[in-house]
Amino acid sequence: MQNFPEWTLIIFRSFLYILILIFITRMLGKKQISEITFFEYISGITIGSIAGEVIMGLDRNIMHGVLAILVFGAITYLVDYITLKSKKFRDMVEGKSSPLIKDGKILEDNLKKEKYTLDDLQSLLRGKNVFNTAEVEFAVLEPNGDLSVLLKKEYRPLTPKDLNLNVANDKEPQTVIMDGQILDNALSSTGKDRGWLSIELAKQGVTLDNVFCGQVNSYGDLTIDIYDDKLTIPAPQERPMLLAMIKKCQADLEAFALETDSETGKQMYLKNAEKIKGQIDKLTPYLK
Repeated sequence: MQNFPEWTLIIFRSFLYILILIFITRMLGKKQISEITFFEYISGITIGSIAGEVIMGLDRNIMHGVLAILVFGAITYLVDYITLKSKKFRDMVEGKSSPLIKDGKILEDNLKKEKYTLDDLQSLLRGKNVFNTAEVEFAVLEPNGDLSVLLKKEYRPLTPKDLNLNVANDKEPQTVIMDGQILDNALSSTGKDRGWLSIELAKQGVTLDNVFCGQVNSYGDLTIDIYDDKLTIPAPQERPMLLAMIKKCQADLEAFALETDSETGKQMYLKNAEKIKGQIDKLTPYLK
């Protein structure tokens, strides 16, 4: 390849090594671009340096660079495989988690051991929306450099479980319209069809070609985003209206109990009103 101009060799080698690096990255998996370890960091830098050196080193054998990258990729793959099998090896290569705060107290020795300053710790805490170390029950520095924080119980956000509230389970929303096109596979997975979709679009006063994105949530409601951001699309009202009708039935039964002179009839109305109230409590998370 010595007879070719240098710029053509650079272009050829660039494309070749991009394909090789993509292959190596795909082989090593998504971990290489997410929770990268010390070894993977070193390996990634080395592989990139080799690729850059060989791309510009026009007087060197191109296959030597390919071989070096494949060797480093194979070593990284082998190390990842061994770390899955051996915890001791995993701890040696990836490192262990290190507690930095316990019971609201900063562990200075561990902080110094990890070469972190108090400013570094406070910056990581602020990234977790924590501004007072006294509110932290436990904080641990993970091997990938992320900080996991557990707040003291009195500082944790309330959950429906804390309030003894029943809430409906959410499922992944399905995108059924994209760029004005119906995604039939996603639509069928929701148990709906094109006829239902047409009716729902008509209720909201829009046509299919005006819809940029349409999703069906876990309750079977269609929510859409249209191209014209100035237009306001009304939210689905079927579930709130159904809840309102059930509450009205309960109120009617209580009113009948007040109007009747029959003690038997009054008890019957009140008993059924109480039953409906129990159903309302169960259905409210789903219909609200």
